[in-house]
Amino acid sequence: MEFQHTSVLLEECLEGLNIRPDGIYVDGTTGGAGHSREIAKRLTTGRLYSFDRDPDAIAVASERLAQYPCSELVHANFSTMDAELAKRGVNQVDGVLLDLGVSSFQLDTAERGFSYLNDGILDMRMSKSGLSAREMVNTYPAEELARIIRDYGEEKYYYSIAKNIVRQREVQPIETTRQLSEIVNSSMPAKARREKNPSKRTFQAIRIAVNEELDSLSQGLENAFSVLSSGGRLVVITFHSLEDRIVKQFNAKMCQGCICPPDFPICVCNNRPKARLVNKKPILPSEQELAHNRRSQSAKLRILEKY
Repeated sequence: MEFQHTSVLLEECLEGLNIRPDGIYVDGTTGGAGHSREIAKRLTTGRLYSFDRDPDAIAVASERLAQYPCSELVHANFSTMDAELAKRGVNQVDGVLLDLGVSSFQLDTAERGFSYLNDGILDMRMSKSGLSAREMVNTYPAEELARIIRDYGEEKYYYSIAKNIVRQREVQPIETTRQLSEIVNSSMPAKARREKNPSKRTFQAIRIAVNEELDSLSQGLENAFSVLSSGGRLVVITFHSLEDRIVKQFNAKMCQGCICPPDFPICVCNNRPKARLVNKKPILPSEQELAHNRRSQSAKLRILEKY
């Protein structure tokens, strides 16, 4: 199985994790094992737990990490890492990495149905199980499709797209990525159709809904932070504004001190910061990386250290 994926912000992530050879680390989104492999290389008596819900990713990672006895693959969503680690007798770790979004392999494999650039069956399931994009677009009411496209894709033509999806499926089921892309494009005015990748926002929205990505992220951040030891690092790469907003707000909450009303003369809440920001502004790809890997363009890296 060919699983090509260039790890984004690789050196910055490794530096952000502040890896100790005897430490315990989690890669919550293993993918092609690019980050995991580099973490494993730096461990001696330490341990690496690499999570992914995509069975294809697990199969590839098992080959690429086979030479590293310090690593263990976990076929599960990273949002359940606290429970999965507890099953393995692990209660605290020294660092967690989350490289969010869809992998290059998933995008480039037409039969996975993620990409509007490659025609394939409309699927988009990262876990290859559960509700598919095909089922969603052919059964959800127009109002719910419009909400998904508006909220998760930030697409201003959401209502027109949802209405035309419902109209088209009454003629024949929407089975492929090309069919959906053509509906999206035909739902926009000519000026919008001339923009680069006019289907991008709608495909992103449906993918997020199918995989419940934002709920998984919110739960995953809480659970990741709960298993971090004092001084442990939470390193997160985001690729769109919805993800980044959740991570930014979570980090701010963990760093917040007193939450008493401003008119209180003294603090009575006793709330203290639980973490500090390692980088106050997100770390962005270098010009060199952008030239080498166009899919790193929207990446933002945020690093949190637990007190």
